[in-house]
Amino acid sequence: MKIVFMGTPDFAVPCLEKLIGSGHTVTGVFTQPDKPKGRKGILTPPPVKEIAVANGIKVYQPAKMKDGTALEMLRQAAPDLVIVEAYGKILPADILHYPRYGCINIHASLLPELRGAAPIQWSIINGLKKTGVTSMQMDEGLDTGDMLLSKEVEITDDMNAEELHDILADLGAELMLETISLLEKGELKPRKQDDSISTYAPILSKELSPIDWSKSARQVHNHIRGLYPWPGSTAELDGKKIKIHRSRLTDGRGRYSGEIVFKDGRIVVACGDLNCVEILELQAEGKKAMSAGDYLRGNPVIADKIL
Repeated sequence: MKIVFMGTPDFAVPCLEKLIGSGHTVTGVFTQPDKPKGRKGILTPPPVKEIAVANGIKVYQPAKMKDGTALEMLRQAAPDLVIVEAYGKILPADILHYPRYGCINIHASLLPELRGAAPIQWSIINGLKKTGVTSMQMDEGLDTGDMLLSKEVEITDDMNAEELHDILADLGAELMLETISLLEKGELKPRKQDDSISTYAPILSKELSPIDWSKSARQVHNHIRGLYPWPGSTAELDGKKIKIHRSRLTDGRGRYSGEIVFKDGRIVVACGDLNCVEILELQAEGKKAMSAGDYLRGNPVIADKIL
């Protein structure tokens, strides 16, 4: 089968690599335009483009999808099927309906739960116990198409978004190959999504970073691990901002939210339900990330201070 792949970030790389090694013909890769990065603004290709170039696959990077340019590129690639994973652009109807088998999206949630841009992070922030990946026949809505296959994974209490990202990226690649195989055999059984139980995973921003210590200890812990590594979680100590990278739920009770309950080589903070989280790794402004113990050696924290 002739297939075009559309994707951009690291999350989409395992999917493309599996597709390249599958025996199918990848006739083109669509990815977002190169972007400047770092202080020097060096123009940097997306991870998916690097994989495509390394494998001699033609790369298309349309700036717009609705002006006819992208459709003409797709016609050049002439695919039977388009696979989409974390592309970051909305596909118009003329592209969705061009391939013989349409466009199939690999989405990082158990649809109709967590439609949208950041399902991995929100699954943790929302305290879900499981999530997964779903293959979906794309339509013109936002992750609203018919579901094809899905795979589940458990979210453990201390798993952060970076770790879950890597698990789901590999799982998505497996699901993609299974979906294509059943498509070729004519054995896929599309299922309509129940819109009444759908949830949404909005795009992340730095505005989400400040920790609300009035929330429960579990909600604070979920916030910290769900926003790692970006945009990260922040708090203020003695008027200075710190980033909190890792935490865990711990024993102990406080008197009010934000109270630092113990020192003794540990930073334990009371939350809104007066249960506590222990900060395991943090980063002061202008410094590297370090363990709580290392931080305390240079910045003694006195119990009863407020975060």
